[in-house]
Amino acid sequence: MTTGKNTKFYETPNHPFQGERIAQEADLLSRYGLKNKEELWRAQSELRNIRREARRLLGEAQGDAEEAEALGAEFMARLRRYGILSAEDDISQTLRLDVTDILERRYQTIAYRNGIGQTPQQARQFIVHGHVTIDGARITVPSRKVEVDEEDTVSFDETSPLSDELHPERAEAQE
Repeated sequence: MTTGKNTKFYETPNHPFQGERIAQEADLLSRYGLKNKEELWRAQSELRNIRREARRLLGEAQGDAEEAEALGAEFMARLRRYGILSAEDDISQTLRLDVTDILERRYQTIAYRNGIGQTPQQARQFIVHGHVTIDGARITVPSRKVEVDEEDTVSFDETSPLSDELHPERAEAQE
């Protein structure tokens, strides 16, 4: 047996056949244009890791939120940089986060919210096909987390045929 790195970055549900959970997952998949449930499970695992770190920091500080925030300054700065927490939120707010808070920060969702595609699925296709850039850099990974200060720089690549506002696939041309 080889001892390599763990390549699975998510946990599957403990009970595979729960109608209510399956319906909730299907709703999130369609709402955020996710390719498969693995992408959702990755977001849920990321949220679990964030909560676990917040609980660890609060435990080290024996429940003192200010001391815990000082201990986890880099952790909190990262959450604020990615817009998962706002500037006035403290570390206890991380325990109230939902998976939608993580999904809202995906490149695909930001592009859709900025009017890149008519649907989240179309925004995903434009990203994967290299028609969308962040700050001028072509990035083709729809699951990438977008920082708050990068959010306004998400736009069509200037060399893409889709950069023409009269292109038939552009959302603006349909109005």
